[in-house]
Amino acid sequence: MTCIKRVFSKRPPLKVERLFGAVFTSCRCLHAELVRHESCGLPIVHHSKYACDLPPDHRFPMGKFPRMLHFLIKDQVITEGQVWVPEIASKDLLSRVHTEEYLNNFLNGKLNEQEQRRTGFPWSEGIVRRCRYETGGTVLAAEVALQRGLACSTAGGTHHAFPGYGSGFCLLNDLAVAAKYLMENSTCRRKVLIVDLDVHQGDGTAFIFKEEPCVFTFSVHCGKNFPLRKQHSDLDISVEDGLGDEEYLSTVEAHLPWLLDTFHPDLVLYDAGVDPHWEDELGRLRLTDQGLYWRDLYVIKAAVSRGVPVAAVVGGGYSRDIDKLALRHSIVHRAATQVWRECGM
Repeated sequence: MTCIKRVFSKRPPLKVERLFGAVFTSCRCLHAELVRHESCGLPIVHHSKYACDLPPDHRFPMGKFPRMLHFLIKDQVITEGQVWVPEIASKDLLSRVHTEEYLNNFLNGKLNEQEQRRTGFPWSEGIVRRCRYETGGTVLAAEVALQRGLACSTAGGTHHAFPGYGSGFCLLNDLAVAAKYLMENSTCRRKVLIVDLDVHQGDGTAFIFKEEPCVFTFSVHCGKNFPLRKQHSDLDISVEDGLGDEEYLSTVEAHLPWLLDTFHPDLVLYDAGVDPHWEDELGRLRLTDQGLYWRDLYVIKAAVSRGVPVAAVVGGGYSRDIDKLALRHSIVHRAATQVWRECGM
């Protein structure tokens, strides 16, 4: 099923030299605790506080975040010198998307039992801190991508969070916060294309930007999966259960180039969820590791080859085998590293 609700702007694409390196030089600082200006490798954004303690046997695989970085360094995909460290997202930054009432309740532990059940998490100071650092990481990845052309976080993609409530393991919408911040903090409003290839529709992100012409939301998701009640993205591609590598990739290839060439974004925010994988506990699709790699390589190349910066986040992925899941999530960083080298970035 395809749904399009917006006529694209006629503005021509920016030149590559303006996008990579010059677009963000007017900003005095980055949302970072540690920057790696001296590194010539792919920027990876990570914070040790991306993870926090959860009750025993909780379904969310919190341990995947530190293991992701572990495997990237162990397999010599990256070095520690490539790791940028984000600062915690301020309340002011979060308020660009979320309501004052929700932020006060979330930050101060005033969510009621029903609201906590909807998010999937019991409230704790640790979960608040984790979500704020994760959001800060996506903002930093986007900032660095505008400077360097490409950057990846080892978290992010919390696309089910709405302005006034959290849902589906998502308490703050990091993609929306990053898009809003970068769109509003520029002399001419930047245009952001959100490419959401998580198996679940990014309903919160779609709702937040439904009336915003400078943000285009593109979602390829399993139609019979969560959320039951879908929102209207600018372009929704609903696929059937059991879709495999070839058909899935053909679906992405049929739409992404046209979006890039018509919408002319200044930045792509890429949600590279691995829950379309055939082994994912919440997925219902049949992609393989190789299929995910081809997908990520295609998306990143399609944008970068057109001079459009990409900031990638890891999105959803669910397995009780944390190491296997962490390796699966690291596919996007491996694909991005290949693009970085091939394009001489």
